[in-house]
Amino acid sequence: MSPAPTEPKSRRRLVALIAAGIVLLLLAGVGIYGLLTGPRTTSTSTDDPKPGPVMTEPPTVPPRTPRAPQVPPVPRSADPATFAQGVTSTLFTWDTASGLWPLDYTSAILAVGDPSGDEQAGLASDVAAYLPNRDAWIELRQYATSQHLTIDTAYVPDAWADAVEQAQPGQLAPGTVAITIEGTRHREGVWNGQPITSQHEVTFTVFVVCAPTYLTCHLLRLSQLDNPLR
Repeated sequence: MSPAPTEPKSRRRLVALIAAGIVLLLLAGVGIYGLLTGPRTTSTSTDDPKPGPVMTEPPTVPPRTPRAPQVPPVPRSADPATFAQGVTSTLFTWDTASGLWPLDYTSAILAVGDPSGDEQAGLASDVAAYLPNRDAWIELRQYATSQHLTIDTAYVPDAWADAVEQAQPGQLAPGTVAITIEGTRHREGVWNGQPITSQHEVTFTVFVVCAPTYLTCHLLRLSQLDNPLR
């Protein structure tokens, strides 16, 4: 009995169906992979108008250099009494632990001196008499000594009117005024690990020149400490 003629055809049809099923599975797998990964963004085509973002590191910011300590400038004013009190505060307010030196405070005072320079040398000598010298400053630094002044009164002394009358023509620039300061000097420090304070009454005279010679006041000279005009 001869084999059925349809058997080879059935086998070939089965093989074709299996192959087609494999292709469909492969295509389905590719489609699922595409859904999971999304569209590719690494294309180098020039037709792509939106290239992917470029990641860059933030710029390095250099650390700030600490500023050196500075003496606050003397406040400027056109009023003689106000200006004299500003000079006084700068002159008497210092701190040996700040890293500053007496010359720094002297420079702050000289910065508001008479621009003509006629009294600059005398003024520098006056200021030096009010501040500790370098050796004394180093000694006071061991005790973290600081100082400030409480101003009680600032006024034009009666003796100034007599000085103006006795002055030779041209000897005093227009707007020259004397302001006498009375106050209390305070000092603080540390001794054997304990804070200590002291107070001392002081008085002196500040000589300034203001309008009409200058728009704002400038410092001329200082009297001896505790030897003011009255």
